[in-house]
Amino acid sequence: MTARRLGSREWLVLSNLPGLGAARLTELAATAKAWPDGWLALLPREAATSLRMWLDHPGRSPLSDEIARAEAWLAEIPDPPPLLWAWGDLAALAPPRLAIVGARRATREGLTNAAAFARELAGRGWCVVSGMALGIDAAAQEAALDAGGPSVAVLGCGVDVAYPPRHHRLHARLREPGGLLLAEHPPGTRARPGFFPRRNRIVTGLSFGVLVVEAAERSGSLVSARLAGEQGREVFALPGSIHNPQALGCLRLIRDGAVLVRDVDDIVAELTQWLPASSPLALPGQAHAEDEAFPGDPLLSWLSGNPTPVDTLVGLSGLGIAECQRRLLELELEGRVAHAAGGWVRLSGA
Repeated sequence: MTARRLGSREWLVLSNLPGLGAARLTELAATAKAWPDGWLALLPREAATSLRMWLDHPGRSPLSDEIARAEAWLAEIPDPPPLLWAWGDLAALAPPRLAIVGARRATREGLTNAAAFARELAGRGWCVVSGMALGIDAAAQEAALDAGGPSVAVLGCGVDVAYPPRHHRLHARLREPGGLLLAEHPPGTRARPGFFPRRNRIVTGLSFGVLVVEAAERSGSLVSARLAGEQGREVFALPGSIHNPQALGCLRLIRDGAVLVRDVDDIVAELTQWLPASSPLALPGQAHAEDEAFPGDPLLSWLSGNPTPVDTLVGLSGLGIAECQRRLLELELEGRVAHAAGGWVRLSGA
């Protein structure tokens, strides 16, 4: 078979093969000339079997879901990067991700709020994504790492360049397990002003939503919020005083339709519908059905004292809308749940 240049789909497949790390993939790329036979001959047995399954029966291959998710992500980002350089722990990309961005010249209150939200999100199994910039970005990422959670930084330079220089320690932490540095520029590329607005599309594209903690009326964080909206992501903003210049951008976002955020529950309540049904990353009290037995109906395991919309319950439970509504009515008649503004709640003692 004649050699041909591999496309993005083939590279996505290869990068998801079991037992095939980046170093081994690089070695094989230098020797495997023909696709797919040249690769099949050189791959370890498990990886070759997985690739053969995808080639012959893509609908039955576990790789298909991974490829579909990756291609959907690319389709949602205008001007997607042709490739991303990575340094660190790629497993940091596995949990659901929220971008936290804000002012570089942040107030003490803003830095405190960014750290508090990042710590709680990390405690619930979320990954914090940001740009390692001064102010809000760094405060959020450091707090997430301090809490033992993952964090991803998208840089406006090469992954081996610590910018700003004062963040060299944070840069080093993000190269350790749980951290990840990403950039669309080759290693050694120095930071340039034009690179930072462009990297924002990757920060938001990687995430389910973006939380703006503080922002002036003319701020790069508002660019991130606009990009998030264009990509179909949720936009969240912390309110602040009308006398604080660093709060005016957030107030403007809220006026224009961003979700006003008081605590992490306000964020998770909006994003729960995007999580897989098996995810434990819901609101407090919403445990796995298999982890906590509720007599009578497992639907109770997805309910708490915080209102959960019916469409969210449908996604979490895997039930059809009619079946879900029928069970909710039965539970309501039994006095175990109640309908409240914004959805259904589980009553105490249920």
